[in-house]
Amino acid sequence: MTDGEDEARADSSASRGSVEESPERPAAPRMMEVARLFLRLGSIGFGGPTAHIAMLDHEVVERRRWIPRQEFVDALAATNVVPGPNSTELVIHIGYRRGGTAGALISGVAFIGPAFALMLVLSWAYFRWQNVASISDVFDGIKPAVIAVLTVTLWRLFRSSVKDVPQLLLMCGAGMLTYWLTAWEPLILLAAGAIGIWLYQPARLYPKLPLTSVVPWPLAVLPVAAAAAFAWHPGTLVDLGALFLRTGGLLFGGGYVMIPLIQGDVVERFGWLTRQQFLDGVALGQVTPGPIIITATFVGYGAAGFPGAIVATLAVFAPSFVFAIAAARFLDRIRSWTWAQAFMKGVGPAVVGSIAAVGASLGRDAITDGWTAAIFVAGIALAWRFGPIPALALAGASGIIIGSAT
Repeated sequence: MTDGEDEARADSSASRGSVEESPERPAAPRMMEVARLFLRLGSIGFGGPTAHIAMLDHEVVERRRWIPRQEFVDALAATNVVPGPNSTELVIHIGYRRGGTAGALISGVAFIGPAFALMLVLSWAYFRWQNVASISDVFDGIKPAVIAVLTVTLWRLFRSSVKDVPQLLLMCGAGMLTYWLTAWEPLILLAAGAIGIWLYQPARLYPKLPLTSVVPWPLAVLPVAAAAAFAWHPGTLVDLGALFLRTGGLLFGGGYVMIPLIQGDVVERFGWLTRQQFLDGVALGQVTPGPIIITATFVGYGAAGFPGAIVATLAVFAPSFVFAIAAARFLDRIRSWTWAQAFMKGVGPAVVGSIAAVGASLGRDAITDGWTAAIFVAGIALAWRFGPIPALALAGASGIIIGSAT
């Protein structure tokens, strides 16, 4: 065991023993550790939010033990009921737990940065050569491995989140409802939390929580200030900023929800991209590391070049930082409240059910023949023994081999 792992385990034990430990005084070595980890995960985070969650569970809970698994589940539940890309907000939450607001900013930027840089290069190449076909074989191989990684992660989350029959019923009910009513996922999770309060903490008054104790005001005003600044210079950048700021603030249900939210404006209203270009941008967002909403970088580049890519990316991710840090502060203050613990007892199993529903839906398209079924089975074995990264890497290589042979 390395000295860094010893320090991480000691820090984790201290944080579990006392909620009063302040994350607002980050040590430089700890911040460097946070930056290195999330820069690496952001560089290899292929496979979408389900793979990201599996990687975070492996690296943060099992390997480094920065936070206990129950807190991981609670944080995952919280990010599922606020707008924004779940895995990115989970990264920001973990960064906040390690180093306060500074840790949240460092972790979020480190995780998003590699995807932004790669998407910027791909956008430049695409609009110069209009060719993205070379990535399809890699993506075809990664898709069944993502389902395999998700299966392993779901089992681990199930063991830590479902403790009794009511929670099992909540998990199954939320999973079925999410499968058929995907757009209603935030309300389904909130309803599960309300049922949790009813089951585990009935007839109690809710404590009041001042808004200033939840939302970090300097961050909360940044999107408004940015919008006001751009308003003085009308044009494409203003339209990009307004569109993606609105999208980031309404992004309930995961990154894929962004597609119907922006397609009409991007293709028809403003005419920044053709329909085929827009679909190619979505494809690039799926096969690059990091969150799928990095597609905003592609749209911004297509609309206004490099400045457009910067504006669209900042605007779509700004609400995520606000919501994630607010959720982290909220969890800090409610950990000792029995009604909040009851709420999480309802939401936690529902999150497991909703992830299972998404996995089942994606699995229909990912596992379509003998080759993809074999990758799925091998991916489960690799993810169980070595973690998600080797499983995804070997699946991508398998996709290239299979694609060249057929």
